[in-house]
Amino acid sequence: MLNICMSPLRDALQELPSAVFADLLESADAYLVVLDLPGVTADTTTLSVDRGRLSVEARREKDLPSDEDFRYIREERSLFLDVDLPLPPDATGSGASAEMDRGVLEITLPKRDAAPDQTIPISSPEGA
Repeated sequence: MLNICMSPLRDALQELPSAVFADLLESADAYLVVLDLPGVTADTTTLSVDRGRLSVEARREKDLPSDEDFRYIREERSLFLDVDLPLPPDATGSGASAEMDRGVLEITLPKRDAAPDQTIPISSPEGA
């Protein structure tokens, strides 16, 4: 069952460019975001987490044919991906890790520890 808190992240992943495929997984202690980024390498990708958002900046190089007789008639393969994704409230960038393998980027975002149980004092007006 998908965590309700993940809805904004799930919705944002659905709005990625059509050339980028994304999977979103959850375990008891982490979230896993998997992005297919053809032609992108670890060296051309930057990830950061700030204020509850995951920033992904990726670019790929296009190798033009060495034969100078070719020229672009139509160019639709995006060179850049620059997205800012909302994270679930319990996700943290602390201890996050990422791995890139043949254009598939896996980002693991740990969950924060649950707040410890505590007693919540209840006050009332005097004389009530």
